[in-house]
Amino acid sequence: MRIIDIHERSIAISRYADPGIPSGGLTTSLVALETDVVRAGRRIVGYGYASVGRFAQGGLIRERFAPRLLAASESDLLDAAGCNLDPRRAWQVMMRGEKPGGHGERCVAVGALDMALWDAAAKIAGLPLHRFIAERVGKTAETCSQVRVYAGGGYLYPQDDLTRLADEMRACVDLGFSHAKIKIGASGLDQDCRRIEVAAAQLHGPGHLAVDAMNSYDAVSGLAAAARLAPYGLQWFEDICDPLDFETQAGIAAAYAPPIAAGEALFSPPEAWLLHRHGGLRPERDILVFDPVHCYGLTGYLRILDRLTAADWRHEAFWPHGGHLFGLHVVAALGLGGAEINPCAFQPFSGLGEGVRIASGQASLPDAPGIGFEGCDAVWKVLRDLSV
Repeated sequence: MRIIDIHERSIAISRYADPGIPSGGLTTSLVALETDVVRAGRRIVGYGYASVGRFAQGGLIRERFAPRLLAASESDLLDAAGCNLDPRRAWQVMMRGEKPGGHGERCVAVGALDMALWDAAAKIAGLPLHRFIAERVGKTAETCSQVRVYAGGGYLYPQDDLTRLADEMRACVDLGFSHAKIKIGASGLDQDCRRIEVAAAQLHGPGHLAVDAMNSYDAVSGLAAAARLAPYGLQWFEDICDPLDFETQAGIAAAYAPPIAAGEALFSPPEAWLLHRHGGLRPERDILVFDPVHCYGLTGYLRILDRLTAADWRHEAFWPHGGHLFGLHVVAALGLGGAEINPCAFQPFSGLGEGVRIASGQASLPDAPGIGFEGCDAVWKVLRDLSV
């Protein structure tokens, strides 16, 4: 059993459903990992991509990490029974010779390939990914059949912002979402508050709305924002300041009683531990939004989860960033708090595809082997073309 080829391509993605709105040239990497295992007359291919928000990593994938997988022996890639790929052993192959630190870009390249490895291994086992993950981490209970979800999006529109934001939130409710998250921090607190009020009016009040400042505040502006936002009782206040400015993070946490979310732009267990030790977060109420792809893939994410749950963080505190089908499987398999879903943004990866239903803020799980990208028409088109 071998990996016989790895295909990679970078594509443009947008924060907006309307392709006419500029989105800053954002890109992501697609990967297709072809094995020599044949099912129903076709080779098993695992698919992955580099999540959203960090740009594509084609050079690192092609020149550094994919060649290590292709050159690896079977004994380095297979599980103890020799019957399937072991994504965690393959992860060790990708990381050979890598020094600690330098997480900002290579972690995304490794994460895209790691997603494809888990997809391929679950397909070889004939299991939906959430069931395969649960088996591999030794979870004995059944995985969740329904996962709490919220609609990610709410980016600032360059024109008619409040009207278009209200339309977007109504569309999310019509799709079955009860909670949503919007962006703040780019247009002044007065406008941010107007955005919160417009979005909350389409939901069941501000308690059903989270806000993401995209790391835009400093110590002074962050405290001012915290004072304005606290009376709303938001679901959470996310990514307030620079992700490594733990002093500012802790100061704002001390002044802001409602839940805070952090961790999207931290990529390793040591960084996560620094946030825990020095960021002032409250494990009994706050939220951790590490991205399972950006954290060197699920293998790296599991290390973060293990370390922080050993330090009294609840599984329910973990709500993975990303907004995609892979994250939905991870949440179901590990019993996490819930999943972000992008119903409109980041096409072709928006939504969850055929067979997955959202109702009253809960999403069902795909039952096809692997992640289930093949059931998402727009995603499958770009991935299928990648491996042809």
